[in-house]
Amino acid sequence: MRPRPTSRRTFLAASTALALAGRSGRADDPPASPNDSITLGFIGVGGMGTGLLNIFKGFGDVRVAAVCDVDERHARRAREEAGGQAEIVKDFRRVLDRRDIDAVVVATPDHWHAIPTILACQAGKDVYCEKPLTYSIEEGRRVAAAAAKHQRVTQMGNLIHASETYHRIAEIVQSGVLGTIRLARVWMARRDGGIGNPPDSTPPAGVDYAMWLGPAPERPFNANRFHFNWRYFWDYAGGQLADFVCHLVDPVLWGMKTEAPVSVVAHGQRFAQDNGETPDSLEVVYHFAEGFDLVWSHQNHNDTGFFGRPAGVAFYGTRGTLHGHYNDYKIEWARGEEGQEPEPTLPRSPGHHREWLDAIKTRAQCSCNFAYGHRLSSIGHLGNIAFKTGRRLAWDPTSERFPDDDHANALLHRSIDRSPWTLPET
Repeated sequence: MRPRPTSRRTFLAASTALALAGRSGRADDPPASPNDSITLGFIGVGGMGTGLLNIFKGFGDVRVAAVCDVDERHARRAREEAGGQAEIVKDFRRVLDRRDIDAVVVATPDHWHAIPTILACQAGKDVYCEKPLTYSIEEGRRVAAAAAKHQRVTQMGNLIHASETYHRIAEIVQSGVLGTIRLARVWMARRDGGIGNPPDSTPPAGVDYAMWLGPAPERPFNANRFHFNWRYFWDYAGGQLADFVCHLVDPVLWGMKTEAPVSVVAHGQRFAQDNGETPDSLEVVYHFAEGFDLVWSHQNHNDTGFFGRPAGVAFYGTRGTLHGHYNDYKIEWARGEEGQEPEPTLPRSPGHHREWLDAIKTRAQCSCNFAYGHRLSSIGHLGNIAFKTGRRLAWDPTSERFPDDDHANALLHRSIDRSPWTLPET
């Protein structure tokens, strides 16, 4: 049977199952002593935020003290999921004001990641923030700087990073057994009919729409710009590329021991007849100073990918090709070549969420800390900027600027002028 294409909803369900199966703490663990417990606040408790709450609440050393959402229905549901004792607040700043809260989980839409995350660091809270880390490269710089300055324990929500499969892929690529790798590829292929074209309307009862917009431009309420589908509008996110880049490109940066490309070019378009804005067909080519290219491909009109996989990652070496996805991988040796997989070399994670909780206690760095999360998220932002400019762009990873390109550099950030929201200085 051909593998089914991966939708975002399918991925969320699989991610939750993987996290629950792989964590080291369980709901029936003996209760932790008060001195060992970690008190969490949740900022954003929609689908992903509530999923994270259900994961974290299962650890015996976690207490959920507050839930925050602009949608009263989400907040009430999250409170019940947390056992009915958590405080419901509408303004995330009230979560940060609570001295008993040790750390926060930020699972808002992308345009709302940076402000609460930076303020949480300044308030002395450790932070788990969903991927992509931020809406833009400049916001990512600020978030990573705030985490470093205030010595916060951080983890970007990219839970596949903790999986055995991704550890093995990275180890195999790093070992050199595939020979010289000149090309890596990641892709997503699926068939869907778009998101439709509903008319503008009034926000649902119980929704603080002005707070939902926050730092984004003021727009009339539209159902497609709200829950879930916001990711397909430039005001709030970077489309399918920004949504999945952290999942798929992670083993490339990890395996190739690289941080950023030195050039990028992209072409794509939106075929769906709907009111979405981001491309549903996109090809991006990144060139790295280490001498290899990375090709990103996604399409929503055909579910045929590569190697019989609707989504995946591949490394093309002179001795063999490795291709895989979240839960499996395969090596196809070149003609006349034969090799063996290397022994494990990378330290394993106790689970993406458990890793963050343990690090809060030990003050260790997590494997998907915000510095790494910024580099990984930037891959998606660079591809979208290249798409918007329509030309090949040179990139300086050190300064994080496009040399001598004012137009492209203007897309590294967005001015936030919707009072009272500004991007905090770090």
